Amino acid sequence: MRELIRRAKENGDTVGGVYEIIATGVPLGLGNTMNWDEKLDARLAYALMSCQAIKGVSIGMGFGVADRLGSEVHDPIAFAADTAEREQLRRQGGRGPSGGFYHLSNNAGGIEGGISNGEPIVVRAAMKPIATLMRPLASVDLRTKEPFEAVRERSDVCAVPAAAVVGEAIVAFVLAQAFLEKFGGDSVAEIRRNYQAYVEYLDNY
Repeated sequence: MRELIRRAKENGDTVGGVYEIIATGVPLGLGNTMNWDEKLDARLAYALMSCQAIKGVSIGMGFGVADRLGSEVHDPIAFAADTAEREQLRRQGGRGPSGGFYHLSNNAGGIEGGISNGEPIVVRAAMKPIATLMRPLASVDLRTKEPFEAVRERSDVCAVPAAAVVGEAIVAFVLAQAFLEKFGGDSVAEIRRNYQAYVEYLDNY
């Protein structure tokens, strides 16, 4: 990455890229499978696309699902009946509470049917290269309609690492909002009580 950025800088160019965010410990059941504007994956994609220069968002395998068979995409489900096994699975895989149900893979990226499934949520965002170049592209004068070179501007070469930090905050806000919709109350103590009751319900399912 550093070498690519260095070469682009020497050539007066800029570089885009893809960052990945993984949210662990997300409980099963955040989001909504019925309403289009409440689906968790849709909300994450909307929010990340709202960040400047982001041109694409994928969840889990993303566009990789398009050229694979269903048997290569869908995640098999398993069940851990033993409490100690459940805790070990959570610690190892970053899984959230799911009542012992878990997947043998995570191609869905932690979201199925618009709701979280207890697996880590995996999202990626593609950022275009910065538009201001030291080696200007062709443009057109708005008054004369004549061609001319775009203005040279000082520019960073790559903003993907900075965008990833912004993306982390965006994902955290969306997940926190969905969490409060499900477990919300008038105080942190009430939210914690609601959440703990839900975890116990899942464990006893």
